[in-house]
Amino acid sequence: MSNNCKDHHPENDPQYKGLAVNSGVSQPEIVNQSAVERFLNKQRRLLTVDEYVQGILDQNITILSKAVTLIESSNPKHQKIAQEVIKRCLPYSGKSIRIGITGVPGAGKSTFIEALGTLVTGKGHKLAVLAIDPSSERTKGSILGDKTRMEDLSADPNAYIRPSPSAGSLGGVARKTRETIILVEAAGFDTIFIETVGVGQSETAVHSMVDFFLLIQIAGAGDELQGIKRGIMEMADGIAINKAEDDNANKAELAAAQFRNALHLFPKPKSGWSPQVVTCSALYKLRITEIWTMMMDYMSFTQENKYFDLRRSEQDKYWMYETINERLKNDFFHNQEIKALLGKYEDEIEKDKISSFGAAQELLDKYRSQL
Repeated sequence: MSNNCKDHHPENDPQYKGLAVNSGVSQPEIVNQSAVERFLNKQRRLLTVDEYVQGILDQNITILSKAVTLIESSNPKHQKIAQEVIKRCLPYSGKSIRIGITGVPGAGKSTFIEALGTLVTGKGHKLAVLAIDPSSERTKGSILGDKTRMEDLSADPNAYIRPSPSAGSLGGVARKTRETIILVEAAGFDTIFIETVGVGQSETAVHSMVDFFLLIQIAGAGDELQGIKRGIMEMADGIAINKAEDDNANKAELAAAQFRNALHLFPKPKSGWSPQVVTCSALYKLRITEIWTMMMDYMSFTQENKYFDLRRSEQDKYWMYETINERLKNDFFHNQEIKALLGKYEDEIEKDKISSFGAAQELLDKYRSQL
């Protein structure tokens, strides 16, 4: 084959009689680079505080999502704008009911949230589903994952699903979720689900920002009370035994009886409410309405005895102290002199030249001397 044929179409080689392929015309670039640049520049442009606030109050989901992204950003410029947006939205917040939902992996939380969520939006409510993912610090991944499993709810115009930030300490993620609550309430969402994965420290964070705390459990996994910390049980305002369907229905009822007996051993909550245990099937949407009714009964009960407002007030004060702690910690570790000294003190600790406590004290003294 000639070099010319190699450079062009092999079909034009003399050995292929009667065949001829034209060279054709040169093709334009698949991607219009100037259009891409214009798009990226538009995306990079930060809105003004007024534009963010007005967009949120106008229930513009795109602007709401951008504002939440600002909250999640560690960029000081973004944080400054975010805090001003939060401050301006604060008078329009606080009018929702906040429900925490937790349970061990495999308990069917995503299916449950979709079943309960579609019931809630079907009643004319606007629902926001937020998430706290305690695994994010290890995996740098985010939980919703779940969002792809909540197909019906994701497509519901009255529902907004937002995954947790993809990285950072649990305290930071929890604070950002708390701030996101303010924005989604200002955007007109009157019902908020806050989901957490697994059983651990994240449940305490969720409990500190919700009105009603629901624990989802399943039957048939061995001792029904194993793997559930007493602290989680004591925090629960209600327990749902999920997957109570088909052959598992009797096991679920037995598990419910065991949980009711366990709850009787705990002191009565400050709310005065006696936590209830309900069996359900999120897959078949069985007894989901009863769980929603239980939640509404709790809201009425605590609003009548004034515990609802007391708890909200205590939570506000709690998050003031949490925010102070986190900001001081961030300021300390982002201080340039401290960052330069940390490696030196780590080395001295390894060589037993100084104790951990002594190193911490010296670092804190150096930090305070700059204030």
